[in-house]
Amino acid sequence: MRAPSRTGVHAAVRLDRRRTSLAATILALAAALTVSAAPALSASADTTTTDAYLKADYALVRTVSSNLARSESALQGLLAHVRSACPQAAGGSPQTPQSTQLSNELIGTMVLTGGHVDRQAVRAYVNRVAGLRWNNQGVNRAIQNHVRDLRTLLGLQTPDICADVKAWAASGFTTLPTRTVQFARVFIEGWVRAGNQPSGLAASEGASERALARRAEQTEWHITDFESEAVETWGKIMDALVLWP
Repeated sequence: MRAPSRTGVHAAVRLDRRRTSLAATILALAAALTVSAAPALSASADTTTTDAYLKADYALVRTVSSNLARSESALQGLLAHVRSACPQAAGGSPQTPQSTQLSNELIGTMVLTGGHVDRQAVRAYVNRVAGLRWNNQGVNRAIQNHVRDLRTLLGLQTPDICADVKAWAASGFTTLPTRTVQFARVFIEGWVRAGNQPSGLAASEGASERALARRAEQTEWHITDFESEAVETWGKIMDALVLWP
């Protein structure tokens, strides 16, 4: 067998080097494409998740908004109940941290009473968004905290404000019922409203998501107006009880 010529060996080495160089170039390009595609894929996934979230958020605030007349009727019913069942129940009471806790209990009673018609919609929202995850950990925390607080509210029983104020009066305004202390603490810590769009969410919104976010925000304005007006009802109930916040 004839040995290869020196020229042939050099040519083979040059060809092998070209192949090695080409392979290295292809690998480098593939790696670069993978790195550059990762943020795009993440952004696309976040946009899909944001779209699902905003649809759930809008469905909730739309339902709450459509139920506002029924919620207002329920609050007026609570006012009428206090005026008939326990008028001036706290008459002569001092303004103390205990009276503040009873005021907080009343706020919680109003939130649960007015929001009773929305419970099914709140549960549906929680079920739809609890499993959603973003690459933005700040958004994840904000959404999961909101879900946690809504679950807390769903788990609360509506207090008997008349019975609790009467019990406080019977103690000479010195001792609150244990249920009042527990409810006021849990409610205040978990009190959130329907509608939640964390600031970081906008970064993963496309055109359709931005439009949906705006519709949800506009709907929330009606809820905000209702809550502002409910402050007047709270004041009337406090006056009926002769309770200082």
